[in-house]
Amino acid sequence: MHRAWVLVLGLLGCSLALDARAQTTEIYKCTDPSGRPLYTSDKRETTGKKCELVSRQVNVMPSQGATQSSRGGRGAEGNAFPRESSDQRASAKDRQREILQKELATEQEALNRARQELAQAESIREGGERNYARVQERLQPLKESVETHEKNIQALQRELGNLNR
Repeated sequence: MHRAWVLVLGLLGCSLALDARAQTTEIYKCTDPSGRPLYTSDKRETTGKKCELVSRQVNVMPSQGATQSSRGGRGAEGNAFPRESSDQRASAKDRQREILQKELATEQEALNRARQELAQAESIREGGERNYARVQERLQPLKESVETHEKNIQALQRELGNLNR
């Protein structure tokens, strides 16, 4: 039974797509020789079979102008989608450049602080660090901090370079 309804819906969809104006759709339920139901909207397929009319619908498609305006295209009210002017685009680019430059300056300051902390930590040898592995273990987070700030600076410089294109 489930397949039959899928067939009905498929036939309805096909019949709607054929004509963009008003159209009457008639759905027939026929029984094939093995007793299974068959749904069709094609009157020719009902000949010689025991069929009954199940549904009659009048389908009306909206006019072309109404469909375009409802999709956001140019309809009766013109182009309603907001557009960005070249002045607005330039202003947005300037704001973006300014923000990136501030972030770059902040990252450079953070990198300088991280390098100073690393240099200071490298010059100090704690009493419990007799082997070099413990020194490396203590310095590793500081080295990672320096690397992170360096990568951030590179990324910001790339972004600034992309804005200038």
